Amino acid sequence: MDTVLKLEHIQKYYGNEGSLTKAIKDISFSVTRGEFLGIMGASGSGKTTLLNCISTIDTVSAGHIYLEGTDVTELKPRALARFRRENLGFVFQDYNLLDTLTISENIALALSINKAPATEIEPRILEIAKSLNIADILNKYPYQVSGGQKQRCACARAIINKPKLILADEPTGALDSHSSQMLLSTLQSINEQLGATILMVTHDAFSASYAGRILILRDGEIFTEIHKGSDTRKVFFEKILNVLAMIGGGQNDVC
Repeated sequence: MDTVLKLEHIQKYYGNEGSLTKAIKDISFSVTRGEFLGIMGASGSGKTTLLNCISTIDTVSAGHIYLEGTDVTELKPRALARFRRENLGFVFQDYNLLDTLTISENIALALSINKAPATEIEPRILEIAKSLNIADILNKYPYQVSGGQKQRCACARAIINKPKLILADEPTGALDSHSSQMLLSTLQSINEQLGATILMVTHDAFSASYAGRILILRDGEIFTEIHKGSDTRKVFFEKILNVLAMIGGGQNDVC
């Protein structure tokens, strides 16, 4: 299978020799095209730092990150900004929508930044809005819609440019249980029907059960990984909880 993302011996240090914090010690893994990968770990395990390195928001101290063969760690700042814009999609916990723009305009922003032809923008927005069931709110503003609708708008914005990799950082953190389930079903649909490659950081075992594979970090390293395989989501959820219990933390301790 095609490898979209490959990490080789990633390390991330903060501070100096007198006071050095090793947030990521030595992490290597690959993500194949169309995979839905979840990353979990206790507070301080390094999962947020790892996501920041993959998203190119932060730089690595050592090692290499490849996205479809391009060594992201070797790119200069200007090239890096363009690379991020053209190849990555982001879904954030707090939506990051602009209240002065309509839902349609928020989605269109990603296309406009990448200088998509004006004649293509509206049809692409309508197509993705229909698939995410938000076509009826395109002319509304973020403050006029529900949290779940805002998050689906954020998903639409993330995938409108057909990025090679979608990064979701605690995407259900600000949602109630019903909206969370709707969003997770949306991400699963994007993954299965559109073939999107998704990497999701989450503290929640229920959310993680929507992924096909889970990496659990501990002290800046990969402690173990869990594969869904042919299991139902319910069985996979129970498997995740069992692993978390085995390493000394229940669902509420992993954040």
